[in-house]
Amino acid sequence: MRQTSGVRGDLRLRPVRPAGWWFDGLLLASVVAITVALASGHLFGLDRAVADWSDEHRPTAARWVAMTLNLLGQGTPLTLLAAGLGVLLALRLRSVRPILPPVVAFVLTFFTIGPLKVWTARPAPSASVKEPFLSPEQTLPLFQHDLPVRFAQSYPSGHVANAIVWYGVLALLLAPLVRTVGRTVPPRLVTVVRVVPPAVVFCTTVYLGWHWLTDSIAGLLLGLLLDRLLRRVPWDDLPLPRRLGDWRRPVDWSAPG
Repeated sequence: MRQTSGVRGDLRLRPVRPAGWWFDGLLLASVVAITVALASGHLFGLDRAVADWSDEHRPTAARWVAMTLNLLGQGTPLTLLAAGLGVLLALRLRSVRPILPPVVAFVLTFFTIGPLKVWTARPAPSASVKEPFLSPEQTLPLFQHDLPVRFAQSYPSGHVANAIVWYGVLALLLAPLVRTVGRTVPPRLVTVVRVVPPAVVFCTTVYLGWHWLTDSIAGLLLGLLLDRLLRRVPWDDLPLPRRLGDWRRPVDWSAPG
């Protein structure tokens, strides 16, 4: 029987803050609660009020600024960037382990965010002013499976959820990558990478009318949940095939501070 081996035989989850699984349960319960509320016809007034306010306070200049800033949440470029940094770090350290976080993040987001959007089948606020040109009231409910899939993928916000997950992966790779050139990353920079882009994406996505407020809140909660799962993974302890030899070597993932 072929044996696989990691750095250590025991797999201990890495610590997260807040510690424990209670916070993960709270995030999941909150997503479920918002989904149930929307499915029951609640929170529509809040979503409509925020969308209407955004429509009334969106001059051309502000719209272009928001559209530019919203590019921070594009899933495909973020995926490619994280994969590229993972490969670069792997080559520098001669270890395959830096490739693992982007791969696992891709699999995790692919099998959660996308299926949820298809299952909930909610149009975006803009669906009343462009295809499929629904009435404002028709754009709010979930489970509109009679619409083509491309017109009903607003809930939860993939922009927000992906931003949280992928900037978390980039922050994870940043410290060991910078360390390969003999420098260290300031702790505040790691925090900025994790927090600022998702916050900007959250605000601009709602402001542009590309998602309802509750879409983005659900995306935020889901993204935080997925990020916590990824941060728990003991990347250096995951068993890898023995034939990889020295390419199984561990990585110093720790950030200063």
